[in-house]
Amino acid sequence: MTETTFPLEPTAAEAQDAIRDEFAFFADWAERYQYLIDLGRKLPAFPEEWKTEEHRLLGCQSLVWIVPAGNADRLDFRAISDSAIVSGLIYLALRVYSGRSAQEILATEASYIADIGLAKHLSPTRSNGLASILAFVKHTAQAALA
Repeated sequence: MTETTFPLEPTAAEAQDAIRDEFAFFADWAERYQYLIDLGRKLPAFPEEWKTEEHRLLGCQSLVWIVPAGNADRLDFRAISDSAIVSGLIYLALRVYSGRSAQEILATEASYIADIGLAKHLSPTRSNGLASILAFVKHTAQAALA
């Protein structure tokens, strides 16, 4: 895994602040959903050969594949979905967590989800998928520290 888009900000907390600021710019949820779709298009290319059952994230209604790399000092994640909105959710999660140490990942709650109103505006299946993505990232960080 050579191409690393993330981190964009020096810390996970700063990434969450930037996400809050960006979403505050939009007046309504139609614009926010469009922005999520646009963010999903910015995910790094995901090789077709990685789209295997081994990398498939269960718990998502959409197809989601995620590949971790690194160690406790720095964990990088590459992921993609067949759903445009879910790809945007992946982008936000990777913006906060990818390229960080396992310690920082485990110490960071995904407060941006409630802060920007995502928790109230996602369907139950998308909320479950987002929870699965975040659980995978945290589990990977725990395993890296073990």
